[in-house]
Amino acid sequence: MVERMLQFVSVPQEMPQKRDADARRRDFAEIYKNFALKQAERQASRCSQCGVPFCSVHCPLGNNIPDWLMLTAEGRLEEAYAVSSATNSFPEICGRVCPQDRLCEGNCVIQKGFESVTIGAVEKFVTENAFAEGWVKPRLPRVELAQSVAIIGAGPAGLAAAERLRARGYQVHVYDRHDRIGGLLVYGIPSFKLEKDIIARRHDLLVRQGIQFHLKTEIGEGEGRISFAALRDQHDAVFIATGVYQSRDIALPGAARAGVIQALAYLTESNKRGYHDVPDTETTLHARDRRVVVIGGGDTAMDCVRTAIRQGAASVTCLYRRDRVNMPGSAQEVRNAEEEGVTFSWLTTPVEFIGAQQIEAIKVQAMRLGGIGPTGRRDVEPVPGDVQQIQADLVILALGFEPEDLRADWRVPELGVTHWGTVQTRPGQYETNLEGIFAGGDIVRGASLVVWAIRDGQEAAESMHAYLKARDAAESHAAAAMMKKRRVGE
Repeated sequence: MVERMLQFVSVPQEMPQKRDADARRRDFAEIYKNFALKQAERQASRCSQCGVPFCSVHCPLGNNIPDWLMLTAEGRLEEAYAVSSATNSFPEICGRVCPQDRLCEGNCVIQKGFESVTIGAVEKFVTENAFAEGWVKPRLPRVELAQSVAIIGAGPAGLAAAERLRARGYQVHVYDRHDRIGGLLVYGIPSFKLEKDIIARRHDLLVRQGIQFHLKTEIGEGEGRISFAALRDQHDAVFIATGVYQSRDIALPGAARAGVIQALAYLTESNKRGYHDVPDTETTLHARDRRVVVIGGGDTAMDCVRTAIRQGAASVTCLYRRDRVNMPGSAQEVRNAEEEGVTFSWLTTPVEFIGAQQIEAIKVQAMRLGGIGPTGRRDVEPVPGDVQQIQADLVILALGFEPEDLRADWRVPELGVTHWGTVQTRPGQYETNLEGIFAGGDIVRGASLVVWAIRDGQEAAESMHAYLKARDAAESHAAAAMMKKRRVGE
């Protein structure tokens, strides 16, 4: 092992080849190419195999990263995939969209004197190689169980739960209001980060596994919908994995003017254009030849600025009220955006949207960093007298997301929610205050990362299995007791 591993002292970090920025601006294809075999082996060999693997500790899924890195370095790729996929239902997705610089790679111990292991790129290589070799197969159950579960939402949390429950033999039904599975993986994340055939390929596997999908299906009251009460009657347990889709608004003068739009609406339409679901004549949410300003500093803001570049915007500026160091989005995404022509205006916040009917400019206030606030992040305060205007034809608000009011929409006022509106669950159990109703993903933890949603889905599946198993045992015991009582009576 020593000869194969710990090569970080002699082997430099090497990322997969990145497409030229000029070429990237012209299409929505993924920007990184895949590793070749020898590259993947060499980069995996840089792992230090440390006694306490901080990469695994800081992975929400607890992936056994050093193990599959060692297997990759030794050319044992089928075993590497088996180890990788044992803890992760969708490694092909995490290898592409996880912010590794904030999670596993950001906590790699060798980065103190050397650059970290390229964990995400190796994970992507291992998984794509497994698909190419035919090693990725649906996890078919050994026995079929009569009990059925309903999963509301076909995003990463719902799909992860569905995959795990179906592998145990449950009859799994997934309900989603969209016409494709994936949730924000399909309609929120642009193709240059996650090409949509990756989701379609996984959809095929899940169908072959025996999961039944009910797409274009709304939950609630009214014609063409399935009521939540009916869903509870039809299934033995329900998992709520709707995510959070309510965009946060901004309470500033002029915010209602035409041309001030929400990030999710913008990204959804852009992704639907990739499916040819939106006619070319529809340009309200298109950035072509427009001066675009995106407000926000998270990964959604990065998706918006880079999408606008590809749509042919005249200029793209990102406003963020803190500095680069305190930005919540991926540092790698910021670098990619800058390469592609995005301008960042740090320590800047909007105070007014200007224009007659259509947005024409934004009045912005310069900010400065203050002390550490109660959240652990540095506060910001305005710089007196430093106000300017930025010209804009299209303003995209990327300020985060909040949960929809499920209690009102589904007419289930007894469902427990927090003061943020997220669904309340028992700590570590994923069960709500309602019998047999579970929840996980963003609808419980708030807007978060895909990898956290996958973890929630996988763990919720285990909680649901324990619940269904216990209920089945109780029912069997009750039935046996009743039979015994009848026999005594005879």
